[in-house]
Amino acid sequence: MHELVEVQLRLAGEIEYFITNGIKFERGECVIVEADRGLDYGTVISDTPPEPDPGSSSRKPVKKVIRKANPWDLEQIEKNRKKVKDLINICAKKVQEHKLPMKMVGAEYSFDRSKIIFYFTSDNRVDFRKLVKDLASIFRVRIELRQIGVRDEAKMLGGHGPCGRELCCRSFLKDFAPVTIKMAKVQDLPLNPAKISGLCGRLMCCLGYEFECYKRCCRGLPKVGKEIKTELGKGKVLEVNILSRTATVDLGDGKIKRVHIPDKEEK
Repeated sequence: MHELVEVQLRLAGEIEYFITNGIKFERGECVIVEADRGLDYGTVISDTPPEPDPGSSSRKPVKKVIRKANPWDLEQIEKNRKKVKDLINICAKKVQEHKLPMKMVGAEYSFDRSKIIFYFTSDNRVDFRKLVKDLASIFRVRIELRQIGVRDEAKMLGGHGPCGRELCCRSFLKDFAPVTIKMAKVQDLPLNPAKISGLCGRLMCCLGYEFECYKRCCRGLPKVGKEIKTELGKGKVLEVNILSRTATVDLGDGKIKRVHIPDKEEK
């Protein structure tokens, strides 16, 4: 079996596996890889070969890593990146001319400048065929327009979350896992959109990190408002602390007591 390495193409492109050709790579290294037409560049995000999928009868052909990026390659990549602002400005002007409901987010050259990819957001599907023809006549290369979501926009533009750290999607997340309001409820977080939403306006990805742990910790705990038995008699649950497995109980007559709720293993 050929050794494989996981590479994210360009700055915010696809994540694919490539054959290493016997070369050893480390995470974070820039590499030059085979592309559909010509060469492209990317960053190694994992040097661990993928687990075989027994349920898959067919597999997409895997291309090869040509080499580690050398100083000339890195200079070429930097030159391409410096052109991004001009690419976006030109495309944005053409979008206005065609009166298309699009917001330009980013653009990037392939390594050999045989293709330009423009990224945009829109609330609707957009017919951009005429726009592509105009851009192709200006730049004289293959043009690709990709509509992305608000999460992808945040990943591409970057920033810092409420925790003060760089956005997870920008720094280490490979894919966007589903995040639901239930995850916030289970963790007893305030359901204020401003508190649990990220820069993209969607629920923060980190809500899912400890969700399974909180689900396990919640087993056997009473719900707020439920009447439970304690050593001092029956009382109504006012508050529950999931991690300490304690409940604040109103025993009546102004008596408030914090009690420990043992789990099954403690009984």
